[in-house]
Amino acid sequence: MNITINDELRAFVDPLTDVEYAALERSLLAEGCRDALVLWRDTLIDGHNRYEICQKHGIPFRTVHNNNFASIDDVMLWMIDNHLARRSVSDFQRGVLALKKKEIVTARMAEQLAKEPPKPEADDLDSRPPPPWNTREEVAKAARVSANTISQIERIQKAATPELREAVRTGAISINAAANVAQLPEEVQKAAVAGGRKELQQAARQVREQKMATRPKKETVAGDPADELAAARAEIASLKDRVATLLTENEVLKQRLVHAGVAS
Repeated sequence: MNITINDELRAFVDPLTDVEYAALERSLLAEGCRDALVLWRDTLIDGHNRYEICQKHGIPFRTVHNNNFASIDDVMLWMIDNHLARRSVSDFQRGVLALKKKEIVTARMAEQLAKEPPKPEADDLDSRPPPPWNTREEVAKAARVSANTISQIERIQKAATPELREAVRTGAISINAAANVAQLPEEVQKAAVAGGRKELQQAARQVREQKMATRPKKETVAGDPADELAAARAEIASLKDRVATLLTENEVLKQRLVHAGVAS
């Protein structure tokens, strides 16, 4: 059977961790490939990790075809919706997927308007519904994150180096901290990633402190809600960074225990 791997579609599938990959491999070796791989024509659109492991070990698998898509964009939207519905997908990956969906939908609407522009006499600007996925809030809702998080992910996508994007994808740094580090020059970003979690956290903290220092000072009033809110947000950002660090350390310890168990 000729199965084609489309690299652009494959990129929608977040790589498994070593532990996750090993668990899937053990399951397939013990139980076989129970779920069918999904193809569009001859292109694989669901089951990339299972296909790779089955090919590696010669494990038989079934396929089903979904040829209801008119274009590669339709396939992408289907894959994005599938991944957005999964609990195992991280906030960062869901945000990236939702932003990609917005990009596809926006381009499709622009193409449609170019082919069939609205007639002036029939076009009522006040009554026309807004285009779908037109606001950051709509994208955030689909990704199940806040609009502020989507804004931070956009900043990471535009300004972060590949090394920094990989660090936030793997959980080595939080989205909030990565958005701050992404404002630094590329050389500084790369150096921070190379320095590990502590260096990344320190770089993010320095950016936040610089922002606070450059903000115009206001007359402080005891119990000012605006000041209290700013302080609360700063504390939340710090706590998020700490939680991200602890989660990463926990994952590292888990992998060490797994490897120790295998070695024994």
